[in-house]
Amino acid sequence: MEKSRRLKSILIGGLFSLFIPLGAYYYLKFTGHDGHVTLPPTYHIEKIIDKIVDGKSIKDTSYHSTKELQLISQLGDTILLNKTLQGKILVLNFFFTSCTTICPELTKNMKLLNKAFIKNDTSVRFLSISVDPENDSVSRLRFYANKQNANHDKWLFLTGSKQEIYQYAREELQLELPEGNGGKEDFIHPEKFVLIDKYRNIRGYYNGLDSDKVRLCAEDITYLMLEKNKLHEKPRR
Repeated sequence: MEKSRRLKSILIGGLFSLFIPLGAYYYLKFTGHDGHVTLPPTYHIEKIIDKIVDGKSIKDTSYHSTKELQLISQLGDTILLNKTLQGKILVLNFFFTSCTTICPELTKNMKLLNKAFIKNDTSVRFLSISVDPENDSVSRLRFYANKQNANHDKWLFLTGSKQEIYQYAREELQLELPEGNGGKEDFIHPEKFVLIDKYRNIRGYYNGLDSDKVRLCAEDITYLMLEKNKLHEKPRR
């Protein structure tokens, strides 16, 4: 049974790696891509302003942009999500190493995304952020990352201030999380993968336990890698 599951995982990983990026490439090639592509939507409008351009009244939409968050990686490096990873597309999820419920499945699917973009590691970074920083030390995160055969430069396992991590999840990523009371029972983490573009706008939420949604995330990453000028793009959905 375990051998069959491992074989299935390898096959799915191979399909992700081969068909998602190539499929997007050939689609754009044969539909006459001219530098402007239809992209995933941008979430969370902050304000809409009416302004005059060339004598015409148009609406200028301002979207939520995620603020800075400082964390520590499995290598002990200080990582600023905006400054250190400037210009990178980000895929984030939340977990903790002692979790035995949904975390193994989330980690497995994040690993598949890593495999899908192994040749595009200059454009995208995958971030797994611990919600149990008191126990998930740098050494523990590194051990966990090594078990996943993670590329330490591309897939970051991160820890930091629990309060700041939860605040970032609620206020910047706008995920619904209970307040908790500081005890073990409030290690609550969503099953969502969150896609953030290089401008730090949120471009997608995906159920990390659903293989179809994870495949859609891979597809959306590919489209964002082709983004030229976000002001001239139209959302696909």
